Amino acid sequence: MISLLLIALPLLAAAAAFAWPGERTRPWFLPAAGGVHTALAFWLLANPPVLARDAWFGFDPLARAVLPMVSLLFLVCSIYGVSYLRLRSERKNRVFVTALLVMIGLLSLALQAQNLGLLWVAAEATTLVTVPLLHFNRTARAFEASWKYLLVGGTGIALSLLGSFCLGYASLHGGGNGDLAFTALVAQGASLTRPWLITAWVLLLAGYGTKMGLAPMHTWKPDAYGEAPGMVGALLAGGTTTMAFVAILRVKQVVDAAGAGDMTERTLLAFGLFSMVVAALFLLTTKDYKRMLAYSSVEHMGILAVGAALGGAGVWAALFHVWTNALTKGALFLSAGNLRRAAGAQTSDLVSGLAWRAPVSARIFVAGLFAVTACPPFGVFFSELKIILATFQMDNFFAATVFLGCLFFAFFGMGRLVFAIVDGRPRTANRPPGERIPEQPGVILPPLLFLGLSLWLGLAAPALLRAAWTAAAAQLPLPPP
Repeated sequence: MISLLLIALPLLAAAAAFAWPGERTRPWFLPAAGGVHTALAFWLLANPPVLARDAWFGFDPLARAVLPMVSLLFLVCSIYGVSYLRLRSERKNRVFVTALLVMIGLLSLALQAQNLGLLWVAAEATTLVTVPLLHFNRTARAFEASWKYLLVGGTGIALSLLGSFCLGYASLHGGGNGDLAFTALVAQGASLTRPWLITAWVLLLAGYGTKMGLAPMHTWKPDAYGEAPGMVGALLAGGTTTMAFVAILRVKQVVDAAGAGDMTERTLLAFGLFSMVVAALFLLTTKDYKRMLAYSSVEHMGILAVGAALGGAGVWAALFHVWTNALTKGALFLSAGNLRRAAGAQTSDLVSGLAWRAPVSARIFVAGLFAVTACPPFGVFFSELKIILATFQMDNFFAATVFLGCLFFAFFGMGRLVFAIVDGRPRTANRPPGERIPEQPGVILPPLLFLGLSLWLGLAAPALLRAAWTAAAAQLPLPPP
């Protein structure tokens, strides 16, 4: 029942927010619904329910490992959203607030889905509801980003649908009844027809890899992250991509159970390392600090794919990294949004000296740089360290070398850009020289909270979370040696 509330509550709040007449008070629906949603998610984390075998959705170990993080991410972003929408009072917020609430409801459904068809429906609906969020600024570039997200994301979703059909046919051709429930597909295991199984894996990996932002299917990310409001970018980087990663893990569970674990290991490792290389190269050249966050997200999605390819210890580390990356990205996206409003531009050709113009946000952004590039004692350092150790345990020294090299170049590229816009004489495209921008507590405290949470996970990740990651990793069969 509580797992159903995680889906129904945000949708009911969305309907109420859409009907609410007050522009100034409507944003308060976000933290109100987010607070209750987070309380329910963490209650289920501490008291996991028993999932019925034939359930279409439920709070299983994999949902337990990631859904509380997505809920917490939404709550902190929604607190930020109240002040943000007050600052952006020239924009009507009815559609924006409603779409955000529908988004968290759909993410809750997708992360709990126990049927491949239901998962696809939730992922498709999430794609559609994200479009008005990307178009909130209503500029020509935001319009272009919205269409690119819709077209590229829609292509990925179409591939996922075709892959779902292929997996169903693999079940039918193998003597099953075509049931797309994950428990039924795993139980059928080795009887799934191999050619259709392989085709399904390729299509589903490409489809959900597009939503996740793995290279070369990442092309929607720079435009979408560059033009979206900061809180929307944070939810995309920590929520939507997590949904896609969980979808890949669930399909991997089926393919591994059919005896094709070697294939999933090789393909995930290849996509993961390739994504890290592509991201590192772009990070060395980009001049746009919001697009920089998009390429950083591509890198970290590659890190998740590498972890998932390494079996039990790697999956555990990847689930740990889901938390550390999402919370750290939250700090970066929210502070980047503050800097964008302060500067009126977002490239190093037009912006410098933000440490003077928006001193608190600039310092949070610099701290976020060190956090996301795996500097201790932030959580990303420890999650990436565990993935590297897993590569050594698998004796994959090539993967470890590429992994470490990409981390070095990513740090160099991001550091180059961040300090270029923070240091120096105050200079922006659309602001008087030397003007300081008032930084309200409502837009400063949420990114600070994200940084504190990232630090907390690095220094003292609670035993309850570790147990949840362990249970989720145990749910997924290991690839054969």
